[in-house]
Amino acid sequence: MHTPAQPQHQWLKQLLGDWSIETECVMGPDQPPLKLKGRESVRMLGDLWAVCEGGGPMHDGGEMSFIMTLGFDPASGRFTGTWVGSPMAHMFVYQGALDAAGRVLTLDTTGPSFTDPSRTERYQDIITIVSPTQRTLTSRTPGPDGSWVQFMHAVLTRR
Repeated sequence: MHTPAQPQHQWLKQLLGDWSIETECVMGPDQPPLKLKGRESVRMLGDLWAVCEGGGPMHDGGEMSFIMTLGFDPASGRFTGTWVGSPMAHMFVYQGALDAAGRVLTLDTTGPSFTDPSRTERYQDIITIVSPTQRTLTSRTPGPDGSWVQFMHAVLTRR
């Protein structure tokens, strides 16, 4: 079976290349945000999948690596993908959509709760194209009142 590339697959090509990452993470209500730097390299797997590989230091001084895959499923009309990271045993599976302007890709997923790993939480990773040389990645989860609460924001700059 061969799936012809769609305009959404072309959209993914904006992510190609080598990127520097500056991340700010919320560590808790009474703690200052944690700022970390990292790197990412994005390549295409054929014409249908973007493969993002990167990593950098963690808050405990160790190193982490991650792989994200992103594609588009014409049958469902949704973006799809995965995220795995070296410090976690869980694979996050994405389903998402672009905004009307074609600049913001919101990816929905579920995974272990930060506060109680025996529970599952909803999460969103949001990729925003700022310019050809900059994009952002924002991660959030619903708060106690159900509204989305951002816990991570990264600025990626093309190297």
